Amino acid sequence: MPSSLSRRTVLGRTALGLAAGLAPGLALAACGTDSRAPSAGSPGGANGGGSGGSGARTVRHARGESAVPARAARVVVLDTDALDSVITLGLAPVGATTVSAGAPLPGYLPAARLAGTKAVGAIGQPSLEAIAALRPDLILSNQVRDDKRYEELSKIAPTVLSKTTGPTWKENVRLHAEALGRQAEAEAADAAYRTKLRELVTALGGPAKAAATRVEMARFLAGAPTRLYLNDTFVGSLFKDLGLGRPANQDKPGFSIEISPEQVDQAAADVIFYSLYGDAAKSDQGKITEGALWKDLDAVRNGRVFRVDDNLWMLGIGYTGAGLILDEIRKDLATTDDR
Repeated sequence: MPSSLSRRTVLGRTALGLAAGLAPGLALAACGTDSRAPSAGSPGGANGGGSGGSGARTVRHARGESAVPARAARVVVLDTDALDSVITLGLAPVGATTVSAGAPLPGYLPAARLAGTKAVGAIGQPSLEAIAALRPDLILSNQVRDDKRYEELSKIAPTVLSKTTGPTWKENVRLHAEALGRQAEAEAADAAYRTKLRELVTALGGPAKAAATRVEMARFLAGAPTRLYLNDTFVGSLFKDLGLGRPANQDKPGFSIEISPEQVDQAAADVIFYSLYGDAAKSDQGKITEGALWKDLDAVRNGRVFRVDDNLWMLGIGYTGAGLILDEIRKDLATTDDR
């Protein structure tokens, strides 16, 4: 990579430290009740059965209603946003999916908190047998990943699905907190996040200066075109929460726009955060960053291009991930703005 690309990494940081900094006074609570789910094949939460028992509550979600324990203890999560929620709210899941078969759980989360978490397959392809073997009392996912498996999952344990993930992450955390019986913890995490936003905007020079700074997120992908992320994404929502400016072609609804090495002028911005997914040699990263169009971008000429951890910025969808990303933005932009 050219020397103009400042490398940053969040690998090795622990979200446990963030949880303390993100939400002062937000204790990493004990696991609560120790209710148990029925074995696979017994009536599930969608029908009001399962592990509800004494103190069970009804939670409305994208697929209807589920009777959940008063305070779930054995939770299986089937996407990264639910994983972030459970950790943020003070519980270690008994099972979780990974981004691909055999892949580790997200590195930005504390390994000690995930030591007892068993892999139950890849995201979008969970093993029902592995889930059932863990005797969960609650399963969390979303319709994008697991809508077609909802009835089968509900026979294992009460299952709560959000509609989607990404830009709706704060709404999803509230749903997860309701299902877990941890609303107070979610309110504390949200309050701490908003405090961190205000502090970061101040560090960036105030709202007007933040709004005048056009920021983008680019992602080089192996075997696919490079993406520039729009507003209806997790990272897009963080930029909006900060009141940062956006390039005109990216300041709109939607997921992303794709560019070729010949369309690098579409990546014009004051600040570029970028990440890589997969093998760099199989992406357009080299063709783009070694080309004249890239080197002529304002962000590149001014040394305001920052590599970030793909796993965190793309998959850290929740208050713990968001807090770490805000820390990274502060480290990069507040430092460079002072030069």
